[in-house]
Amino acid sequence: MRKLPKLAAACFSISISSAVFICTPLLNAQSQPSSAAKVQAAKSAPAPVAKADAPLLPAVFSGWEASGDPKAVSDPSQVDSANVAALKEYGFTDGMLTDYARDGEALKVKALRFTDASGAYGAYSFYRHSGWPKVAIGTGGASDKNRVLFWVGNMVIDSEFSHITPMSGSDLRDLATRIPAPAGNKAILPPVLGDLPQKSMDPQTMHYALGPAGYVGSTGKADPFGVLPPEMVGFDRGAEVATATYSLRSGPATLTVINYPTPEMAAKHAQAFADYLKSGGKMTGGGVAYPFPKPLQDSNATAFEVRRSGPLVAVVSGDAIPDEAHRLIGLVHFDAETSAIPGAGGDTEIQKTAKLLLAIVTMVIVMFVAALGVAIFLGGGRAAYRVMRGKPASSMYDQDFTKLDL
Repeated sequence: MRKLPKLAAACFSISISSAVFICTPLLNAQSQPSSAAKVQAAKSAPAPVAKADAPLLPAVFSGWEASGDPKAVSDPSQVDSANVAALKEYGFTDGMLTDYARDGEALKVKALRFTDASGAYGAYSFYRHSGWPKVAIGTGGASDKNRVLFWVGNMVIDSEFSHITPMSGSDLRDLATRIPAPAGNKAILPPVLGDLPQKSMDPQTMHYALGPAGYVGSTGKADPFGVLPPEMVGFDRGAEVATATYSLRSGPATLTVINYPTPEMAAKHAQAFADYLKSGGKMTGGGVAYPFPKPLQDSNATAFEVRRSGPLVAVVSGDAIPDEAHRLIGLVHFDAETSAIPGAGGDTEIQKTAKLLLAIVTMVIVMFVAALGVAIFLGGGRAAYRVMRGKPASSMYDQDFTKLDL
């Protein structure tokens, strides 16, 4: 019976060696990617972006050449005199207006820079109409015939071609790589955008507002995205609003999610919204009457619902039936630990290392148990077979067993 512990020890030694053999590449993979991984990373790597101190617009790109001196502006009225208030709400800092020419064609480009990516996305959603088709330019883009609007980093680019061609999108993608990129917190999107449920949502209808002017919508816009009276929202107290349209079976619904600085402030506004919708616009929780804006007038009043989750207040409106509206608003949930931020997430290096070590320990234990089980099964089975044949369990005393009596 001396062979059984020796066999188990040998199997355990093999399992340890196997674990080391298997885990060594895993450890190396953490610090040095394989050539295949390098190739894949190179294929999926984004195009280089200009440095933060580069000019807002290049003098030349894709054959387009500036036809005159670019005009740098710091006053929002020089960019859009009709929507100065909205640009200020989004944190407009400066801009540049440049006319380009190529082979007899013309291209007008307006570059608007904001304090951070939140302001840039808000301004982009402010100018983009809901019916505009999506285009893959920059971080996000949309087009309307000869006009193409896109945003990247903390910049919004509004371009207009004299004649659109199949290469126009490629030209603007080249331009997007030359836009100065912000660093640090300026590149982070507002968390409230991640609180909008993704299922059944039309991404081209998502809007973000930091003030009443941005919430109401741009001048001349046929599809205002602000549902509630802006006076009720509480922008003066730091409220941020995200809205989107959802295609439900019974009809389209608009979901408004408002992020307040504190849960207490959110609870107060949620009650005011509920009173306002229930009264048909005749009163609010503070006793002030605001007539229903057009989006509420065109909505199914039985589907109105208000829900609060932490500092978030959600309001659903539109043409959906009450059951579907209730299901939609029920998807809004605030989690102080894991509130989603688009483009962020993933484990830290410490978490990755801890998971790797845990996987190694688990693998060694499993292989040891498996080796021990195999040793017991083979050794015990052989011993049982010998006993059934009338022989001793061990072959130590067999005549054909060679031993050295030293």
